[in-house]
This record gives sequence, C-alpha cells and structure tokens, in this order.
Amino acid sequence: MTDTATRHRLTVPTGAETLRTLSSPGVSVGQHHPASGSVSRPTQYLGRLLDFRQMDIQSAMDQMKSLLSTRPDVVYKTSYYRKRTKNHWARDDPAFVALQGVFLVIASIAYSVSFRAPVLECIEFLMYSLLINWLGAGFVIASVGREIANRHLTTERSPNHIRQSVEWLYAFDIHCNAFFPVFVLLYGVQFFLLPIVLGSNLIASIISNTLYAVALSWYWYITHLGYRSLPFLSQTEVFLFPIAAIALIFVLNLVGHFFNLGWNASRVMAHFYFD
Repeated sequence: MTDTATRHRLTVPTGAETLRTLSSPGVSVGQHHPASGSVSRPTQYLGRLLDFRQMDIQSAMDQMKSLLSTRPDVVYKTSYYRKRTKNHWARDDPAFVALQGVFLVIASIAYSVSFRAPVLECIEFLMYSLLINWLGAGFVIASVGREIANRHLTTERSPNHIRQSVEWLYAFDIHCNAFFPVFVLLYGVQFFLLPIVLGSNLIASIISNTLYAVALSWYWYITHLGYRSLPFLSQTEVFLFPIAAIALIFVLNLVGHFFNLGWNASRVMAHFYFD
C-alpha cells in the first residue's frame, strides 16, 4: 500500500459526524480512548437503537446520499477518526440502521399491496425482507467477510505494532452501507418498473436482469470500499470477485434466452414471494 493511497483513504470528509467528533472538548485526532467506553459493543449499540433521541437522522440521510453518489467512499472516511478518538471503527449512531429498517417496512408493505397479497402473506414478506434479506444475509456476509479479512488480508507489521482486526459491528456497517443501493434499486426503482419488468418478452428480461446485476455489483463494490478503507488490510480486491461472477451469469442468462433457457429475475422474485 503506497503512502499516496493511504493519504487518499484518510482524507477528512466534510460530514456532520466528523465535525462533531473533531469539535468535541478535549478530543484530538491522536488521542485514544479505552474500548470499555465505546458503544461498539452489541449490547450498547442495541440500547441506543431503542432510544430515538440519541439518533442523528440528518447525518444518516447524508450518508445514504453519499452512497448513491459518485464518491460512496466518503462514508467510510469518518471511521478513521472514530478509531483515533474512540478506539473503534464501527458507527456510534444506529440511526442509519434504524432508517434502513423503516424504509424496508414501508417498501415491503407497498409491494404486498401492489401484488394484492393477503395480510398473512404480507407479514411473511415483511419478515422475510427484514430477517432474511437484510439481517440474516448481513450476519452471514459480515461474519464471513470479517473472518476473511482478519485471517488473510491483515498486513504484516513489525513486532512493535499492535495487531489490529476488523470489528464485527464494522463489518455489519459495511453490509448496511452496501445494502442501501440494493434497496433503492430492487425495492424502489423496481417497484415503479413492475409493469415493464414483469413482462414475458426479451426487453423485460434485459431490464430486470440488468437492474439486479447492477444492484448486486454495487453491493460488492461498496463492500470492497469498506474493507479497503482500513489501513491495516491489503488485497481487499478479493471482495470485487463476486462482480465477475455476476457479469458472467448475466451474459449466460442473456444468451440462454435465445435457447429458451434464460430467466427474468423480477418474475422469479414475484413467483417466489407472491405466488
């Protein structure tokens, strides 16, 4: 890792969270706080998640906008200052997670109404979206990603350096960041394109499959950025490998349509959840 790349990763973002951190009395960038005072512990994080008054909704909205911009890496740059001032990489504020959960609930209800699903089926789809698509997948991907990073991607340091590792909550932060564009495309954009993407023609399949391919590729790109932002990790390009598999499947599926072997991802989704 070059010095130029390191400096680029640690550029100070102009975000509300960073400004609050750096302007706190008695806090300097070089100061370390004991981990015992950190809210990065799951129990403390859950406690704050239940207290709406401690959430900074505006900061979470700003981060969501950044994830959809041409510079999604800005979201991760505040992590460096949390590590220097509070000795943890993960977010203090659970507002991002709370907002994402609320958005998922609203979108799930909208899909259920659109497909005229009965109440029980609506509840099932809502629970599947929250517990499987978001939290369940997040738990698995965060755990596997953290394990890969800590076992295989940590850079070798001299014996005088303290070995650092990826926190599980930070890995889950990465999943939540990466999931947001997926939510926007597959729960938002797809919803308004349902009359088109649920068609049985080739154009409908191309639009639908492109939507899913872009969403999943975006997920892994932002996941890569999250691990890449940690200065003690190297070769984080491994998190981009799934994008190659997604592109291959997309091309094979497109070719398969000419032999009646392709599928429309949106129609598969509708059949799986609402048939």
